[in-house]
Amino acid sequence: MDKSREDRIQYLLDRQDIVDAIHRLSRGLDRADRELAISAYHEDGIDDHGIVVLPAAEFVDWALRMHAENHISHTHAVTNITADIDGDVAHVESYHMSFCENKVKPDTIASGRYVDRFERRDGKWAIALRVCISESLYEATPLNAPAFITALKTNGPAERSRRDVSYERPLTLKRPMQGGATAIA
Repeated sequence: MDKSREDRIQYLLDRQDIVDAIHRLSRGLDRADRELAISAYHEDGIDDHGIVVLPAAEFVDWALRMHAENHISHTHAVTNITADIDGDVAHVESYHMSFCENKVKPDTIASGRYVDRFERRDGKWAIALRVCISESLYEATPLNAPAFITALKTNGPAERSRRDVSYERPLTLKRPMQGGATAIA
């Protein structure tokens, strides 16, 4: 039986709320924003990350501590999100890749999947249970091009805090434009 237009629109709205939660968690961990990361889970949510199985808030604290102790920087990218939504429960699978610039070399690239049970409670979709499946782990060799690396980082450092430029509202231009061009505000 074909779904009605209203059912399809509701599915898209629900799916977007789920995707937004997944992205909030990754951004929260990458920017060391505890509140943002925890907002992706229900208060009684659980994260099974293989090495640890913890309630959501304790997992976020563990992950933030682990990243701070071991990494200069890290980036989580989430792709290929599928969502099987049935009422107020959704089973979601997301592929992930993370790059970690490690304090002790080599740097690492990891990939795998997040398998989540989302629940909608009081109108909010959030993770009730997450299982992290690791697929692969690789060594990454840093690029030996100091001048190029310096040039790429001229916009300032990526901050693992709310001082990061991504939190700036409104985003403003801090540096002069080259070639005599003028910025449009």
